[in-house]
Amino acid sequence: MEMQKNGYETGRLNLPFVGHCTFAKSPVCLDWEAIDADVAILGAPNDMGTQWRSGARFGPRAIREASTLFSFGHSGAYDHEDDKLYLTREQVRMVDVGDADIVHTDMASSNANIEHAVRKILAAGAMPVVLGGDHSIHAPVIKAYEGRGPIHIIHFDAHLDFVDERHGVRYGHGNPLRRASEMDHIVGMTQLGIRNVSSSNRDDYDAARAAGSQILSVRDVRRLGAEGVLEQIPAGAAYYITIDIDGFDPSIAPGTGTPSHGGFTYYEVLEIIQTLSRRCAGNIIGMDLVEVAPAYDPAGVTSILAAQLLMNSLGFIFHDRATDKAHRK
Repeated sequence: MEMQKNGYETGRLNLPFVGHCTFAKSPVCLDWEAIDADVAILGAPNDMGTQWRSGARFGPRAIREASTLFSFGHSGAYDHEDDKLYLTREQVRMVDVGDADIVHTDMASSNANIEHAVRKILAAGAMPVVLGGDHSIHAPVIKAYEGRGPIHIIHFDAHLDFVDERHGVRYGHGNPLRRASEMDHIVGMTQLGIRNVSSSNRDDYDAARAAGSQILSVRDVRRLGAEGVLEQIPAGAAYYITIDIDGFDPSIAPGTGTPSHGGFTYYEVLEIIQTLSRRCAGNIIGMDLVEVAPAYDPAGVTSILAAQLLMNSLGFIFHDRATDKAHRK
């Protein structure tokens, strides 16, 4: 069989600094009743849940800008290590549906708008990829999956995010995994990278484990390796991945509100996602990536890391789906 080509020979060169700044330079679809794609990129630029440094409301724009670096003038991305062509038009059709409307100081309305947008994407049969925003946006996103379980959450983060309530606050960026655990369609979660002095107390850790969470630190993950981590993740469910950029070490991801030293390197996270995707034949049904706050990173490397991680992950997921579909024929 002839190897697919990247297709540099025809069409516009379309360099990263040319054209409109959508995620991966994908087409815009602002009519949420007419989404016709495999993946829909949604921005959720809400950072009202932050407890320290704000600024993640500008994360979606920064990640979209960074994604153009990986999206110019060809169809597909060749990986010489895997000897595979990812992100071809045949494997995945992607659209950018813009942002959920955020109402300043009104968390309830903002969350309702995020949930509504994700429900529209799911109703269209597309996979949502949501760009935060702080981690509070995960709660309305995962709520939109109601009735679509069983779902197991894969959570990369420095922090447990399992606080129940503080001074009446239940939907800040320290609460989303607790809120997710209360939903009937969530059957468990694996929380990776949790480390150091944290915002959660012992009771929160006990509550997370009682709710079915497996908690692994960065050092646990390094000891186990990607294959060992996968052995800790139950098989047979659909998977949703939520990535807090502070799960990475601040030496490579300084642009975030609550950095925590001792974090992951790029490939540690990518290899877990790739191994999971391979095992489940691409049955990863959604992703969000949160807490990119570009003002704290003048060089923009945090946004580039976020875009690169998402694009590689989508490449793996849809290549594995296509391979599985071909095998079933």
